[in-house]
Amino acid sequence: QVQLLESGGGLVQPGGSLRLSCAASGSIFGINTMGWYRQAPGKERDLVADITSGGTTTYTDSVKGRFTISRDNAKNMVYLQMNTLEPEDTAVYYCSAKIRSLRWSASFSTYWGQGTQVTVSS
Repeated sequence: QVQLLESGGGLVQPGGSLRLSCAASGSIFGINTMGWYRQAPGKERDLVADITSGGTTTYTDSVKGRFTISRDNAKNMVYLQMNTLEPEDTAVYYCSAKIRSLRWSASFSTYWGQGTQVTVSS
């Protein structure tokens, strides 16, 4: 079994900062891309940022220059530093990772965390 556990969400004023963390645990034999998605009420879940095992990053346009994704491969963790937060950033943020969880298989499967609420409001 594989688990992803997010932490770091909360309520912040516009212009403020938050740092999300996600820890992968369980039967892990390799992790490929890790990322953060978000889902606002009534909207679809969309990619915010992701990072490959080699450190290549991708960001959605609306967060470029404000958010930074990073990972610690030794600890199986991924982070999202969010600066200059805007009310439009309010959503449930989900951690995602492509993980090889079977010793005898080279296949990677996508796993999701339970989500953490980020609310940007004055």
